[in-house]
Amino acid sequence: MNNSIIKEDRLNYVLVEGRDDVEVVRHLLIYYNLEPYITVENKQGINNLLEGLEVELMRRAETRLAVIVDADTDISHCWLSLRQRLIEAGYTTVPPQPAPDGTIIGQTNRPTVGIWLMPDNTLSGMIEDFISMLIPENDMLWPIAQNVVQQVIVTDRRFPETQTAKANIHTWLAWQEEPGKPMGQAITKRYLKADALHAQKLIAWLRRLFDLESA
Repeated sequence: MNNSIIKEDRLNYVLVEGRDDVEVVRHLLIYYNLEPYITVENKQGINNLLEGLEVELMRRAETRLAVIVDADTDISHCWLSLRQRLIEAGYTTVPPQPAPDGTIIGQTNRPTVGIWLMPDNTLSGMIEDFISMLIPENDMLWPIAQNVVQQVIVTDRRFPETQTAKANIHTWLAWQEEPGKPMGQAITKRYLKADALHAQKLIAWLRRLFDLESA
């Protein structure tokens, strides 16, 4: 099954690591009425994304390209990996650090590239950390969900420490009106706030990158 959302007449592409990333970005684009202008592609893993990045840049010379990946446990290492790939692809102005509001890099005879490191370009983490930033303020179940996960960790941890954010958010989603909705659908269901500050920052970066600020 192809998890990409693709229309051939679009020239604005977002490359992501997996299916959940596709759905989260797509549902945010729908909320902000940007979905008709942008294609989201699932590269099926960070290794595939990185290994194929130079080819993507070469074959999309007339496009603009966004890359959204998890910072994971070491945001500096993640940025260095991406930066090296861009330098190898001929980009000479890649900054030494990611921009807090999302990085945008222009290069003559190359597509303009944007980089967003989940959750917010400053912290190590993953898309689930970004999603937690969209939980309504003062939500009563969120601290309880985090506490339950901590109790499970103390009693019998069955997942690696790096997946704690994922355990937290999916525990919280299991307690909503329709339990267990995927993260993208939780945006549409308004369990999550698509107009939360961090979502607005992500969308503002995409608008700048793709020159859609009037869309």
